Amino acid sequence: MNLIFLGPPGAGKGTLAAKAVDILTVPHISTGAIFRSAIAAKSPLGLKVKAIIDAGKLVDDETTIELVKERLAQADAQKGYILDGFPRTIPQAEALAGFSAVDKVVNFDIPDSSVLERLGGRRVCRKCGVNYHKVFNPPKKADTCDSCGGEVYTREDDKPEAVQKRLEVYRNQTEPLIDYYRKKGILKDVDARPAVDQVVENFKQSLGL
Repeated sequence: MNLIFLGPPGAGKGTLAAKAVDILTVPHISTGAIFRSAIAAKSPLGLKVKAIIDAGKLVDDETTIELVKERLAQADAQKGYILDGFPRTIPQAEALAGFSAVDKVVNFDIPDSSVLERLGGRRVCRKCGVNYHKVFNPPKKADTCDSCGGEVYTREDDKPEAVQKRLEVYRNQTEPLIDYYRKKGILKDVDARPAVDQVVENFKQSLGL
């Protein structure tokens, strides 16, 4: 099954995708992880991506599409995938349709006030990218990833000023995708406000699992 997860920053798409991987046995493909890999490699493309993200902006369509197309061509994505963070714009969605057919789009709906509360406590593993929260989902050992032992820290783009900017960008550029996919008849809305386990159940019901 080929899925897209939509929702503003802080909707919990990454956490829910990790749960969905176990349910569906398909890879979770996060553009954030793809970008971080490019940044860590310090390639010209990686340096370009870092400058854009640090400014609180979205990576341009051409660069993002190139990276995602390459990732979906890998062997583990041939039986399905969960796309998280792509597409973000209508041109990206149209480009995706040119090289991969999407089965369902899950829209995790959450108000801005809840996003600000969540992201203020979000922590991320610097090594493997796993998400935690200092209140709702802390690592077992302070500042240490349960999965790989890497450092858990607060990203620059999770600070309040950056979060507000990211929300504005999302509402302006990405929300039109909700209407785009709803008109295609493949969009499912899921309330992202409850606890993770409840959202997972809502997600399963929305897909008839």
